[in-house]
Amino acid sequence: MKKIHFKQLFTGENWLTSGATIEISSDGNIDAIVEGPTPHDAVQHSGIALPGMPNLHSHAHQRAMAGLAEHSTGEDNFWTWRQVMYSQLRLMQPEHLHAIAAQAYVEMLKSGYTAVAEFQYLHHDQKGRHFANKAEMSLSCMEAARETGIGLTCIPVLYTYSGFDKQGCNNGQRRFHNQLDEYLEILRIVESTSKGYANCNTGIAPHSLRAVDVALINQLLDAVPSGPVHIHIAEQYSEVEDCLAIFGKRPVAWLLDNVDVDARWCMVHATHIDDKELRCLLASKATVGLCPTTEANLGDGFFPAQAFSSKGGRFGIGSDSQVSISPVEELRWLEYGQRLLKQQRVVLGDTHAGESLFKNALSGGAQASGRNIGSLAPGRRADIVVLDENHPRLVCRSKSQLIDSWIFSGNENPVYQVFVGGEQVVQNGQHKNEKAISARFAATMSALSKSHE
Repeated sequence: MKKIHFKQLFTGENWLTSGATIEISSDGNIDAIVEGPTPHDAVQHSGIALPGMPNLHSHAHQRAMAGLAEHSTGEDNFWTWRQVMYSQLRLMQPEHLHAIAAQAYVEMLKSGYTAVAEFQYLHHDQKGRHFANKAEMSLSCMEAARETGIGLTCIPVLYTYSGFDKQGCNNGQRRFHNQLDEYLEILRIVESTSKGYANCNTGIAPHSLRAVDVALINQLLDAVPSGPVHIHIAEQYSEVEDCLAIFGKRPVAWLLDNVDVDARWCMVHATHIDDKELRCLLASKATVGLCPTTEANLGDGFFPAQAFSSKGGRFGIGSDSQVSISPVEELRWLEYGQRLLKQQRVVLGDTHAGESLFKNALSGGAQASGRNIGSLAPGRRADIVVLDENHPRLVCRSKSQLIDSWIFSGNENPVYQVFVGGEQVVQNGQHKNEKAISARFAATMSALSKSHE
């Protein structure tokens, strides 16, 4: 039994400000939380302990292109950005993906994410052929998670078509393409491998209604009847227009009318939905995966977060394209976007915007990940983020002001200790393997950059 004592602790629901000891069993789960002074057999930590934030939507490979798609030669939009992304993937090998994912995961841990749902659709070599191990690329992400210590929901992605009319995949997408039987073989390998990693589970993902039709989605659900299900949906308005032209319905409506969507689902983005779709989405109990920094970077638009959350809708946050890796920035800009739309302050919170956003994103992220994370309580994973109580952003703040101040005051990072499954992976703001991982990332970027010359 490992015992760690903190001066202040937020469970995800309540503050314990008179000191609390987290008792952690050998499997990495919390056995008990005991209020009071430090026991003689506990390790004492100063600072403010919080549940680690789940990152419910990540494309780790895109960490390699962050900042490289900010030039324009005319009309620039999501679809022109996508061509840049395809070109960046042209020469990426499994060892490159491992190095890039490890760098992204270190940055996630240092910022306060303790788990990530990896939406992994890069499956094949440059010519669209299977690797000897068909799951090689997904396993590269899993090994990066194991190396860094982050919790992982590994979600291989099924990608079969390039459009709603079942067009074949284009050259840029040939590294993504699988038929259902090929995809299920990849999934079986990933599931088998994940059993050896206590901080890992798996899920499934039909990429989008552009890439997988409803019949394939239902076949996939029949083959995999449990666990998380993630899908990109209604991110760009042109996607809505195409869906209306082909099916006569908007994407969210079409999916909900033809598939049994329930609480295991995470609808990533769902940016462009109307009032009827919002009501049906609420009734489904699905989580919405919001990635405000990526959605802003790509010019997607605004999800109707106030209408959704005020009616009990559950959402989480993700780093998506890795233009920013910070739960603070995602939550801040989720709120700020709504303030700009509504021209008012404190839109998504109740009395305290930051704490409300944080609590909701913890809960939604845990649901979308399908793991026992998102709060500090008996039976949950001991995923703990510790903030420096003496950091200028937090000094002289009451318990009701601490999370608000973390999210809404400046950009210096007060995260200085991080535990995943009870194991410390960040100490004094530094990841235990940071130097080696950073050096390998730099070498990988150098090799890929020279290959593009």
